[in-house]
Amino acid sequence: MIIVTTPTGQIGRQLLGTLLTSGQPLRVIARDPSRLPAHTRERVEVVPGSHSDADVVTQAFAGADAVFWLAPPNPQAVSVEAAYLDFTRPACEAIEKHGVSRVVGVSALGRGVALGRNAGLVTAALAMDDLIASTGVHYRSLAMPGFMDNMLNQVEAIRNQGTFFSTLSGDRKHPTCATRDIAAVAARLLLDDSWTGQDDVPVLGPEDLSQNDLAAIMSEVLERPIRYQQIPGDAFRATLIEHGMSDAIAQAMLDMLTAKDNGLDNAEPRTPEFTTPTTFRQWCEEVLKPAVLA
Repeated sequence: MIIVTTPTGQIGRQLLGTLLTSGQPLRVIARDPSRLPAHTRERVEVVPGSHSDADVVTQAFAGADAVFWLAPPNPQAVSVEAAYLDFTRPACEAIEKHGVSRVVGVSALGRGVALGRNAGLVTAALAMDDLIASTGVHYRSLAMPGFMDNMLNQVEAIRNQGTFFSTLSGDRKHPTCATRDIAAVAARLLLDDSWTGQDDVPVLGPEDLSQNDLAAIMSEVLERPIRYQQIPGDAFRATLIEHGMSDAIAQAMLDMLTAKDNGLDNAEPRTPEFTTPTTFRQWCEEVLKPAVLA
């Protein structure tokens, strides 16, 4: 039995689509089961509720061989500890109680680099990994840079203003990855019962690109000028709070981006084993362009 959390999210939805073709028994935890496609609800066991709830994960993890774990974004959390560690503690208790064999979790690049620095959400994600690992479960932490798919949050600005925004320097090159590739790596690990121990699995797209590089590629694919505009950190933080994010999470977002701009994501060497196939250009052609033209 494989358990999938966040089955309607960007990664979980694509992961579930792959797992449904495997013939393995599947159980999902869904806060709102009605968001699952009808054909999916017919083929999986659904446990309604939040996977931060002890009763929910205790029920869901019974008889589980493997769990896909993702702590979803919580913009209103009072702290990063609440968003990651408090959220995950009930699951760790359920993992131990039911003797779950393997967990594949969504985390971030930065282990060995973020230590001793405040990397905001990354620091919290790595602490979550340590919490899960403390149960003794066989664990693979998917260590990722920024998602290409996060650009979808700026579709309106790209469509109407020809601009996208961040606090990152325009010329510093960073790795990125596509969520569909993350889902593919997660599926491979969840369907493989041969691995043991605890380790990080970097998930790196095939190239490092700067924000200005991204703008140039988007301009070519969308056949219109797209430019990148760097915004000051204080203004970024204030905008997040204005849109309803808590002070703590807004600051953690800014701290994460600052750490990335200082090389946090560039420390992991790109090897064939950890390189995923989707280029940013391909992602723009297949995902961003249809969204902008919609």
